[in-house]
Amino acid sequence: MTEKILDIGVVGMAVMGRSLALNMADHGFEVGGYNRSYDITAEVLRTHPHPRMHGYEKLEDMVAAMKLPRKVFLMIQAGRPVDMVIDQLIPMLEPGDIIMDGGNSFYEDTNRREAKLKEKGILYFGVGVSGGEEGARRGPSIMPGGDSAAYKEIQPILEAISAKAEGEPCCTYIGPQGAGHYVKMVHNGIEYADMELIAEAYLLLKEIGGYTNKELADLFAAWNEGELRSYLIGITSEIFKENDDLTDGDLIDAILNSASQKGTGRWAAIESLKQGVDISMITAAGNARVMSNDLERRRRAYSLIQTVPVVKAADKEAFAETIRRALYMGKIIAYAQGFSLLQNASDTFQWNLDLAKIASIWRAGCIIQAEFLNDITAAYVRSPKLTNLIFDSFFLDRVNLYQQDLRSAAAQGITSGIAVPAMVNAAAYLDEFRAEANGANLIQAQRDYFGAHTYQRNDREGTFHHQWKESI
Repeated sequence: MTEKILDIGVVGMAVMGRSLALNMADHGFEVGGYNRSYDITAEVLRTHPHPRMHGYEKLEDMVAAMKLPRKVFLMIQAGRPVDMVIDQLIPMLEPGDIIMDGGNSFYEDTNRREAKLKEKGILYFGVGVSGGEEGARRGPSIMPGGDSAAYKEIQPILEAISAKAEGEPCCTYIGPQGAGHYVKMVHNGIEYADMELIAEAYLLLKEIGGYTNKELADLFAAWNEGELRSYLIGITSEIFKENDDLTDGDLIDAILNSASQKGTGRWAAIESLKQGVDISMITAAGNARVMSNDLERRRRAYSLIQTVPVVKAADKEAFAETIRRALYMGKIIAYAQGFSLLQNASDTFQWNLDLAKIASIWRAGCIIQAEFLNDITAAYVRSPKLTNLIFDSFFLDRVNLYQQDLRSAAAQGITSGIAVPAMVNAAAYLDEFRAEANGANLIQAQRDYFGAHTYQRNDREGTFHHQWKESI
């Protein structure tokens, strides 16, 4: 009979799986590691020897060595591979055992898998994990969703390995079914917007402000000491300092202007349309990546469309302060949109999401970790049912203080032919959000004219149809 020594088994020994497994072992847990190709598992054991890390050539051998209830953590490619491994595991598991999917799975797939396994008495958790390789190894932000009663079985492991913010674990029970993966999806959407905002700030500072890479490194380092302090601002400063290892220049200038994506931001945009929530700025950030990959047509368009002269900033330092404020303002809009989508999902799916807790577990470990999140956590503690982050007094003050800087940055980008879609959409969202008149009355009239769709009035209740004159 196989001795049951394992507290948890990790399936998938690539970078993220290996890093999480070693993190678990560091925290005193006996961890099994399995990969479809045993060579990868063997390499992990050879290069990262650990007394609590145990490698297995066969999945059934690892499962047999697990303490009850068995806990299996999947760190494999999202999609069909997850279903294939689940089908392998089902005959090896018993009612009460737990499977966790730590990949970027689509939340509806998690809902489906959870329901399928529930029929067999097996518990399933969709676990959002953010932080990249370093976060996984030293402490990520973790977003588990599944059966609330069963969370106590995995809580000690997940909270131990998570990042810590002000002594608190950056891990909390999110909600039932696919809530954990949904929250991770929105996290990634906000991440797309944050990165695009920083990229646009970089372009404006370089092209209009005339900043060199060295000056940009110093500027972003200074910003990282203030209200923009965050992981992304910090690494951006470091990126501008990096020398190219293949030429004599700076590495940033040698990198192709094209950025890929794995689909989570696109999912967020699609879900927002289904739910009827405006996350246009996050969507614009995703579209910017799509456009960045269209290299051939972009090059052709560049050769054919007349270049717009760049209007240089008269006061370099004053311009930089405008961009800093515009960047902060854009971040407010990105988070306002992301948390509005979360609130809508919470109501629509009856998940009862704790938005303050979600903000708090993003304060460390994850890619969007930032000083800013302390203020968001405080906002939702003050008002758990806050309908939009902009309505919180802290953020409303900054919106009123910084909105003109956002408009100025977006306008200068447009007049100089510099692509700033996130800033433009942030300003448009703000104006639509606060608009007393937005032209929708004309759209109602047009719909009633051509399709008898009726219209509503601002002076009385009910719906109306007008007998419009035929067009000539």
